[in-house]
Amino acid sequence: MSQSIEILDQRTQRDMQFVERMEVQLKSLENKFKQVEEGHESNIARQYKSIKAKMEELRPLIPVLEAYKADALLVQQFKEEAANVTELLGSLQEQLGGLDYQELHSRVMDLDNRLRACMQRLACGKLTGISEPITMKTSGSRFGSWMTDPLAPAGDNRVWYMDGYHNNRFVREYQSMYDFMTTDNFTSHRLPHPWSGTGQVVYNGSIYYNKFQSHTIIKFDFSTSLISRSRQLDFAGYNNMYHYSWGGHSDIDLMVDESGLWAVYATNQNAGNIVLSKLSPNTLQIIRSWTTNHPKRSAGEAFMICGTLYVTNGYSGGTKVYYAYSTNSSTYEYIDIPLTNKYSHLSMLDYNPRDRALYAWNNGHQVLYNVTLYHIIQ
Repeated sequence: MSQSIEILDQRTQRDMQFVERMEVQLKSLENKFKQVEEGHESNIARQYKSIKAKMEELRPLIPVLEAYKADALLVQQFKEEAANVTELLGSLQEQLGGLDYQELHSRVMDLDNRLRACMQRLACGKLTGISEPITMKTSGSRFGSWMTDPLAPAGDNRVWYMDGYHNNRFVREYQSMYDFMTTDNFTSHRLPHPWSGTGQVVYNGSIYYNKFQSHTIIKFDFSTSLISRSRQLDFAGYNNMYHYSWGGHSDIDLMVDESGLWAVYATNQNAGNIVLSKLSPNTLQIIRSWTTNHPKRSAGEAFMICGTLYVTNGYSGGTKVYYAYSTNSSTYEYIDIPLTNKYSHLSMLDYNPRDRALYAWNNGHQVLYNVTLYHIIQ
């Protein structure tokens, strides 16, 4: 939480600098506007119209700027509360039993919930940085996936865990992140068909996955233990035809961002380059597709944030996010965002819009990364 608050604080401070520049610009324009109104000289009539139009464009920003000021104060309160809780935890270590654990736990959870709510108020933005990794657990084989449900209701903090990349059908359910990190207490769910790759995602109580040795997408409802929908992803390569560079039957990668469910794959029609499709979570039908110029076999891993696909240059050793394709503008760009590959082999990398974090499976380690987004005021 402290790391998240620090990132939020840095982002808010940057936004505040933008706010201050905008306020100066607004005041300057208002002064010019008054001068023009007092003058009425014919030779500045064109300037008058231009400045008036600019003022009308900027005027709606005023309440937004005021909201950012309030958010900056809120972040400061978070920092102070986090410092207080940290001090209490330090005291607890020195004198065990001196503090009420339930009260302390309640304060931490309240702070966590308020922090999540604050982060959700931030609009979508462009990825500008990835934090150092936080290792949550060391377990399983070299390949696998783990996740939480971004649409889970408040209080539902279950963790889902899938070891291996092929011919396995057992999904572990841990009741909380704490249970996942500290115990082996889990419930096992048996899927009706084995999965392929590590591109599974849990979304709104169901798991979406690629059926082994096929281009079929399955939606399995955990509450009923039944398949609620299945559909073939037409023309998608499968069975190691168009995998990520690390292999592992990773032909079809399902992912979620702020706007919904996505599938990343490749086709013969697009010469093995990445195809990106928005899917209906209910019917699994393709809502819209985008074709990119990036070869899927050259991609290390990929994830979606705010309608933009981000691709890494590899999966082992020094790694960075270097390619971004925006579905909003149907354009791409090359970027350079370092990604610390602590255990030297990434076989899963997915974004969770609720946590604003990347979940990774790194050579038998389950890892989290915080992300920094540049938010554009709208």
